[in-house]
Amino acid sequence: MRKKTRFFFKITILAFIIGVLFAGARAFAAEDSRNELYKNIELFSEAITSIQSDYVKDVDSKDLIYGALGGMLSSLDGYSQFLTPEDFKEMQIDTKGEFGGLGIEIGMRDGVLTVISPIDGTPADAAGLKSGDRVVKIEGELTRGISLSEAVKKLRGEANTSVTLSVWRESEGKIIDFNITRGVIKIKSIKVARIIEDTIAYIKLVEFQESTPKELEKELVTLEKNGMRGLVLDLRNNPGGLLDVAYEVSDKFLSEGVVVVSLKGRHPKQNKVYTARSKRSFTDFPMAVLVNEGSASASEIVAGAIKDNRRGIIVGTKTFGKGSVQTVTPLKDGSAIRITTSDYYTPANHSISEVGIIPDVTVEKEKVLEAVDVSKEEELFEKIEPDGKKKEKEVYDNQLDVAIGIVKGTLLGNDKN
Repeated sequence: MRKKTRFFFKITILAFIIGVLFAGARAFAAEDSRNELYKNIELFSEAITSIQSDYVKDVDSKDLIYGALGGMLSSLDGYSQFLTPEDFKEMQIDTKGEFGGLGIEIGMRDGVLTVISPIDGTPADAAGLKSGDRVVKIEGELTRGISLSEAVKKLRGEANTSVTLSVWRESEGKIIDFNITRGVIKIKSIKVARIIEDTIAYIKLVEFQESTPKELEKELVTLEKNGMRGLVLDLRNNPGGLLDVAYEVSDKFLSEGVVVVSLKGRHPKQNKVYTARSKRSFTDFPMAVLVNEGSASASEIVAGAIKDNRRGIIVGTKTFGKGSVQTVTPLKDGSAIRITTSDYYTPANHSISEVGIIPDVTVEKEKVLEAVDVSKEEELFEKIEPDGKKKEKEVYDNQLDVAIGIVKGTLLGNDKN
């Protein structure tokens, strides 16, 4: 019976190989490419058949295939990954703004699991994790060779359970251990939207979700009614989100027809130029955009569009440099593959990948942290008096002060003209 099972499995694999070869034949112009593909798939078939036949324990064929797919995708780059049906469902929940876990965006940098950004107001943020922290252990186990999917599974969990992370922090030259209690992560994409000084408004955008563009427009309309003449848009520690949302957010601040972002891939069909088209745009006031090393992906698209179109001044430190597009393709069994299909380029044709967005005005992170925890804007603004003057000896956000000064100076210049 066991031999029959092995034989049937082998025949199934061979049928699969033949199907793949015929289906993909048109994609390979040269005969040697077809031969190389055949040899490689034959090698895979040989290995999986040997495992089924000789491994010390029975192995589920789906587990083997899933494991192989996971390894294959993770070998491409730090953002491509295989998603099991469970992973795929969780990813769809994430984009709607509620999930269980730590509230941390992670990725691979130089093959090491790296914190892109802790999301404001989450357990990871409260614990003190920082962008750029290298996660070397999860629950005491080394993360060497771990995939993104595996890491997410280890970090996720029910509320009120805990997980221990060991991270290497380059700025301190040592490993730091964190024991963090998980929570139900409910992310409100806009954390703060208010007039903070005279007629200057401040919006803290935490993440790019499906609902963000409508929420942002609603807040902007309200702020205009309340006398807004200038804006500081805070994208610090915003790990990004959906490409279309980043485009729609940028679109609200740009004149119709200007380039927002370009995508460039291996094939012409993957290339695309996004141009502003909004009928309801907010272009008649000066603005500054705050960024730091925790600003990634969608945040970098917005910052790049604002900077290159000279719509506003970028203030802070260099962004993370996560400038690639991942396309998710569902598979028949409910799983999916997420692969990098193109890179982001700013309107001035600058690549975001690995480079990030360089601020127009650099204000070093250390100066800010000496003054105030920049993720505590709510506490900060509660201490600001109604007339906009800060109390004596009060701590302040250095980067924010610079951004306010830039917007205020532009307003004064406009008034003189």
